Parts: sequence; C-alpha cells; structure tokens
Amino acid sequence: MAVNETPMSTNDALKHRFQQVHDRIHQAEQACQRRGQVQLLAVSKTKPAALVRAAWQLGQRHFGENYLQEALGKIHELADLDDIYWHFIGPVQSNKTRDISSHFDWVHSVDRLKVAERLNDQRPDALGPLNICLQVNISDEATKSGISVRELPALVQTVVALPRLTLRGLMVIPAPEPDPARQRAPFRRLAETLKELNSTLDLSMDTLSMGMTDDLEAAVQEGATMVRIGTALFGARDYPKGNPS
Repeated sequence: MAVNETPMSTNDALKHRFQQVHDRIHQAEQACQRRGQVQLLAVSKTKPAALVRAAWQLGQRHFGENYLQEALGKIHELADLDDIYWHFIGPVQSNKTRDISSHFDWVHSVDRLKVAERLNDQRPDALGPLNICLQVNISDEATKSGISVRELPALVQTVVALPRLTLRGLMVIPAPEPDPARQRAPFRRLAETLKELNSTLDLSMDTLSMGMTDDLEAAVQEGATMVRIGTALFGARDYPKGNPS
C-alpha cells in the first residue's frame, strides 16, 4: 500500500459492491433484452442496521431478512425510513406468523396452507394485504423446503381467496450448481410453472423470486423479476453461534 493510500471505508466498499451488482443485473438484462425488469432485493441477514441504512442512502429500498428477532430489531431501529420495504425470506414457523404478518411487506417463503392462513388471519387491516410468494421445491429435494410442483395448483387456488394476502408469484432456492448452463434449468421450470398457473387459473402473478449471488445471471436469463443478493452486496456473512430465529 502506498504511503498516502488508506483502506477503503465500509461505505465506499458498499458503494463499490452495490455498483458491481447493478452492473451484473443490467448486463444480464441486456443479454436477453429485458432491460429494467429485474428488482434487486438486498439480503441483509446478519448485517447491522447501520449497513442497511448505508445501502438505503445509496438508493436501495427493498431488504430481505431470514431471522425474525434480528429483523425486528433492525425494523425498529430504522423506523424513520418510511419508504423502506422488508421481505421475510426465511422459513416461516407457525409461532412467528403474527410478528411476520405485522412487520413485513413481503413473505417469499410460504410453502403450506397453515402458514398462509395464519399470515392472513393475523395481518392487521391497517397495513393492507401482505404480498407473498409460494416457495417451490422445484427438484423435489428431500432436504429442501417448499411445495412440490404437483401440489402447487391446489395451494394457489386456496391462497388467492385469502383476503389479507396478495399472491404475487413463486420463489425457489435450487441446489447449488457451478455450471452456468445447468443453473438455468430449475429457473426455467419455475418460470414455466408460473406461466401455466396464470393461464390455467386465470391469474396475474407477476413475481419470480429467484437468483442469488452465484447464479443471478442464469435467473435473469430465465425470467427472474427479483434477485436476492447478500454476499455480493454486503460481503461474507459472520454467523454468530446460535443464529437468531
């Protein structure tokens, strides 16, 4: 390091990564002629509220959290930011639906009717309908959360009738795949599933929540409307012992 050179500040590093991620999204959009169709969801789990505020100051408005208690602390600390939108993207436990339905704008990880009904019943009227995505286990992995494609139509038909929820679309977390060409297959199947559901059930779901740091390009090429990016924006996560739930 040169004598007068100083390490990049945390906010400067965030600004640099923020621009890099936007460049990746824009380049992926241009490659498939989808300019301006993909929204960045900044996954801020394990990161402090101060870093979320710094990202907000850069223009980011949508943030994803996995751990409820951690998220509630940030939501309280950042309550002065009235145009910030919180997305719950972790597993939804039945005993936490009240807090989730009361504090979040979106839930991406609904995979069973019981959870959907609890979110609906516990959503405060003053907040308006809660946006949700149904998490799909696209490859029927035994260890993966999500509803199977086979069971999805029945759940969709029930959820769309719940008055305090707005079914926006589908979410997927596919198995890690290093080959960019093979990354596209599960995303393509999810996009086809959404299109078929809209057609056969006369719906207008508009959201495909898919793609993360290592596969966002493949997701965008197959129709993602929202990519969930954490590491590429905020750096590696430092998980404490006993993750907050």
